[in-house]
Amino acid sequence: MSRALDWNREGRIWPHRETSDFIKIAGTTWHVQQMGKAGAPQALLLHGTGASVHSWRSLMPMLAQDFAVTSLDLPRHAFTRGHPPDAMSLPRMAAEIARLNDVLGLEPDLVIGHSAGAALALQLALDHGYGGPIVGLNSALRPFPGPAAQIFPAVAKLLFVNPLVPRLFSKMTTFGKEAERFLFRSTGSRIDAEGMACYEALFANPHHTKGGLAMMANWDLPSLKTRMHEITNPVMMVHSDRDAAIPLDWAREAHACLPNAALEVLEGLGHLAHEEAPERSHAAIIRFAQAQTILAAA
Repeated sequence: MSRALDWNREGRIWPHRETSDFIKIAGTTWHVQQMGKAGAPQALLLHGTGASVHSWRSLMPMLAQDFAVTSLDLPRHAFTRGHPPDAMSLPRMAAEIARLNDVLGLEPDLVIGHSAGAALALQLALDHGYGGPIVGLNSALRPFPGPAAQIFPAVAKLLFVNPLVPRLFSKMTTFGKEAERFLFRSTGSRIDAEGMACYEALFANPHHTKGGLAMMANWDLPSLKTRMHEITNPVMMVHSDRDAAIPLDWAREAHACLPNAALEVLEGLGHLAHEEAPERSHAAIIRFAQAQTILAAA
């Protein structure tokens, strides 16, 4: 059986380690990082599939100048553990995050989600009474077209139940610079050495890889799409024109399904734009927060 990531081994390289805490709730342990001003507006950060809190390493301190910021490792990702495979559906994961928010006493004024994290933010609005603004960074909201919407989760399920697949993937990405090549092929982004070291640690761990597969196997974006017209929250979608994972046209389609949404395009960046050029994502978020009167206008 593959071992989970160890905070005192792999975790030694994690950015902002001094801000980390581990929250135990009913057999689960959440890895949470918090920084920023006490009494400031609260921002909740939700990373995408296969990532962790490390993906906010540059953007989070920028946001902490104006917000009290909370980020977390999603269920079965990185240093969060204890969630069963059937907790990996979009509604169940949103429910788990809502329960964590209750334990933390967190009432976000702004939720920022990257990729699949944006879908989780919308699910919090649909099912858990979150009525505030949402920022989706390179949002993964559009289902695969046609039969692929059914085929892809089915394939992910087959891979998830095969114990060899996560181990083979993790072994493969330890050869040379294969992790870096895989990340660029799948996202179109090139990131700094600190972030790459964290992704290498994640990709090399079959336990984490299996968590990402469990998420893909259990998500139902077609059902979310049928309910997106119910979401009245102000939504700012920030999307890159060189995103190799989620094409810009897909973002435009999802944007059209939301009643109260705007779309801002970042040129020359990939799926991990908030890691490539965090200052550009930060500027878009601050403008949106000011427009929503969460922050005072400059």
